[in-house]
Amino acid sequence: MSYQVLARKWRPRKFAELVGQEHVVRALTNALDTGRMHHAYLFTGTRGVGKTTIARIFAKSLNCERGESADPCGECAVCTAVDAGRFVDLLEIDAASNTGVDDVREVIENAQYAPARGRFKVYLVDEVHMLSKPAFNALLKTLEEPPPHVKFLLATTDPQKLPVTVLSRCLKFNLKRLLPDQISGQMRHILGAENIAYEDAAIVELARAADGSLRDGLSLLDQAIAYGGGALHADDVRAMLGSVARGQVLGVLEALAMGDGQQLLDECSRIASFSPDFGGVLDDLAAVLHRLQLIQLVPGYRPESGDADDSALVSLAERLQPEDVQLYYQIATTGRRDLAIAPDARTGFEMAMLRMLAFRPVDGGQAPRRERPVVAPASRQAEPAATPRMAPSQPPLDRAQQQAPAPVSAPAPVARVEPPAPVAAPAPVSRDVPRDARGLPIWEALIEQAGLRGPMGQLAQNAHLRERDGQTLVMALQSAHMHLAVEPMVGQMEDRISQALGERIKLRFVSDQSVASHTPAARAATAREEAQSAAEQSIESDPLVQSLKREFGAKVIPQSIKPFEP
Repeated sequence: MSYQVLARKWRPRKFAELVGQEHVVRALTNALDTGRMHHAYLFTGTRGVGKTTIARIFAKSLNCERGESADPCGECAVCTAVDAGRFVDLLEIDAASNTGVDDVREVIENAQYAPARGRFKVYLVDEVHMLSKPAFNALLKTLEEPPPHVKFLLATTDPQKLPVTVLSRCLKFNLKRLLPDQISGQMRHILGAENIAYEDAAIVELARAADGSLRDGLSLLDQAIAYGGGALHADDVRAMLGSVARGQVLGVLEALAMGDGQQLLDECSRIASFSPDFGGVLDDLAAVLHRLQLIQLVPGYRPESGDADDSALVSLAERLQPEDVQLYYQIATTGRRDLAIAPDARTGFEMAMLRMLAFRPVDGGQAPRRERPVVAPASRQAEPAATPRMAPSQPPLDRAQQQAPAPVSAPAPVARVEPPAPVAAPAPVSRDVPRDARGLPIWEALIEQAGLRGPMGQLAQNAHLRERDGQTLVMALQSAHMHLAVEPMVGQMEDRISQALGERIKLRFVSDQSVASHTPAARAATAREEAQSAAEQSIESDPLVQSLKREFGAKVIPQSIKPFEP
């Protein structure tokens, strides 16, 4: 006897044998037990989750010789014929190859005739969304009022393409993607029944690669058994799938935690030596980062398996900052998307890893914090600093004083210039900021003087300087913009404003809806509206324009008028 693939050999024959989809099984079982059966059912879901299988079991339950039941016998002539695919009253139609209206008309004409053997004639239309629009229109009347002996079972992977007129005539069941635990459990059951040796790690890899589809998982299982010569080994499965062990992914995170670029490249080269699917490696990295974040932020959460890799996860969670983990996760998922446009997959993968290292927060992980150059207030000029600070202007020194050694407490004006920090702060340093009657700096002028641009500029333009409390500027902000007032952006604004004012300043943002018309952004919008209105009035009052409107019926399109900007 020829070999039968596992996906066909182990296809469920009864509702009780189905893996998952309990919500669908419960509804169909109750309908069969109570006799409240609809004439049209629509099963939707991704590939390999049981749409066609459920439809066949339902057809078997309707026509079993021992009576309508949610538990068909599986032994009578009808049940065995359905299982073998030769039951004459179960008509399976592939809508992908029978898309035309003529194919549907043939179905409609045959539907009028009574079933040959069973109680019901069941039409199973697979990939029904592939039918043409005329075919759908021809089917509507029969689908709404079929003969009493006809049942329609429709299956599709893309229900959005179905007309609403079809959806409204069917009972719709959405089949869920299967969880990796459900797929791995069924694989273990099958391997035990087939007497095939396996490693648990191999099953986990296959279940994850199945991506929610049991049929895909069993096809991969067949391939892995052949690849391993009749047994399942984790290394063989990883080599077949192009995946890597979790320990290798953890090696990448270890290098990132230490900020070691050379070790990071070494880990990337070690992974590349297995010729993996780099997209899958980034997926694995994102999954590990997800578990790291759970350990860090969910009290009491700990990995359940208790192996050495889980101990390494706990150790990494203690050394990495939660915000670093979020950043790495975002870079991993973005890098996964960008692999298609990279020069090659390995380059895209390595650049994603280097991006994690380059964009690593300066105060996260093991890296030392780099302070930004800030003008120190007069009371702190004599304090030693971790990085060179800008000194106030001093009287010119004579030649002997220039040659004298610089005092320890402050850098000499001619001291050797240190190499600039990797990220330099902007240069504007002027304390001549205009002030209002209250002595507060005029906010628009301070924004310009401090060089606030980009996201910082957006935050500043939507804020209103309410008051000063010691060294703190109290900024009023509408609640719709409070999400902008977060670190590290607020800290960067404080540094730049401190430079502009010549003293150390802190910012405190408070929510206040009444500032809507007092912010620079609001005033600029008002100015634009006034300029636009003036420009439109100027055009309307122009004698030439009035003449054109009067003689030719011309119309002025307001959107085409732009104010003159000198």
